[in-house]
Amino acid sequence: MDTKQQAIKDARTLGVPRMLLLGLQHMFAMFGATILVPILVNSYFKGEGLSIQVTLFAAGVGTLLFHVITKMKVPAFLGSSFAFLGGFATVANLKTGIYKNMTMGEKLPYACGGIVIAGLLYLLLALIIKLVGVNRVMRFLPPVVTGPIIICIGLSLAPSAVNNASQNLPLALIAFAVIVIFNIWGKGMFKIIPILMGVVISYIAAVIFQAAGMTNADGSAILQFGEIAKAKVVQLQPFMICKFDITAILVMAPIAIATMMEHIGDISAISATVGENLISDPGLHRTLIGDGLATAFAGLIGGPANTTYGENTGVLELSRVHDPRVIRLAAIYAVILSFSPKFAEVIGTLPTAIIGGVSFILYGMISAIGVRNVVENHVDFTKSRNLIIAAVILVTGLGFTDGLTFKVGSTHITLTALALAAIFGIILNAILPGNDYVFNEKNDEKDESELSSIRM
Repeated sequence: MDTKQQAIKDARTLGVPRMLLLGLQHMFAMFGATILVPILVNSYFKGEGLSIQVTLFAAGVGTLLFHVITKMKVPAFLGSSFAFLGGFATVANLKTGIYKNMTMGEKLPYACGGIVIAGLLYLLLALIIKLVGVNRVMRFLPPVVTGPIIICIGLSLAPSAVNNASQNLPLALIAFAVIVIFNIWGKGMFKIIPILMGVVISYIAAVIFQAAGMTNADGSAILQFGEIAKAKVVQLQPFMICKFDITAILVMAPIAIATMMEHIGDISAISATVGENLISDPGLHRTLIGDGLATAFAGLIGGPANTTYGENTGVLELSRVHDPRVIRLAAIYAVILSFSPKFAEVIGTLPTAIIGGVSFILYGMISAIGVRNVVENHVDFTKSRNLIIAAVILVTGLGFTDGLTFKVGSTHITLTALALAAIFGIILNAILPGNDYVFNEKNDEKDESELSSIRM
């Protein structure tokens, strides 16, 4: 059957074996980016961070929840969001108020509590959109605000990428080069999964380096397999119930401003890919509710925030199979894998330098997406109001490295740099004259072939 000529809306016509294989392809497309988030967060929390098992479980169940809420009509996979990495790093470094004497493991539940609130903000936006319409809402969150915020997210993480890569520069360089090669020159499925290929090939290089006697820059072993033998093949996920504190909430929740805008662009892109107006049916309010509840659920059980994955949208375009059932198969595979601690420990042996090499391009591309958001939406920087808004967001987001801490009663509240940048940007955009931005679905359509290597 020539699937290039006409898209397939019902994968059952291909037969069960092919349908199962297509679901596996979608799982591999999301896999590299999804498991990279807990690996990165673990580096921030010195080994006491997120569980890969819980992350996979949250992604799988979150995707299925999203499909139920969107009437089984939207072929989207929800994987780990990179946008919240800066928030995790900030919570890990909090040293005031209740966090003063906490261990890293004790801080993590509060970061997850902030993710729950961030997810609930999606529901608030969905309600507002349902009541007043999407155009009026987007007037307060134009690209001149969201673009610079996204830029700040990536740049604030840059030192972490450099520090990790410096552990073993040759290994980091291999990971970086492989991602670039597959993203630019890759063919077929390999172009869709450059992160996964970068991790796999650089890991093989790490095995060869270690066999040849090479060590990290500090003299430590590149790979350590001690925990794999101890891990069970099958075991329940180490769920962790989140906790709530106003400081952590103010760290994590404002990031939802950027991810909600990304969500709108993703749904526009999926609509264009499958040739259906999903913003109208099942409706943007339903997709926001699905994404928000999936994110809140993930945070509730100790997982990272979820987001719609461009990698999987790229697979839709590549395979020309637009059946949401295939995406749900990928979600079921993710849930099944989440029950294996041994599999999680194998992933956990990934060297810090490889994480650095991947992050080197990953974090830069987060900022680049922010730049593209500004460019593609033709933000006019000949206007003083736009220059002022962008300037204030960038200086605030990058300048307040320790945030702004103040005391209300007996409670210490810290507004992070990103939270301050978002607040100032939204306020300035609302009060400065000359706001002529008009939301258009096409404004937020992304070139998914370029986005396939990164998901915020």
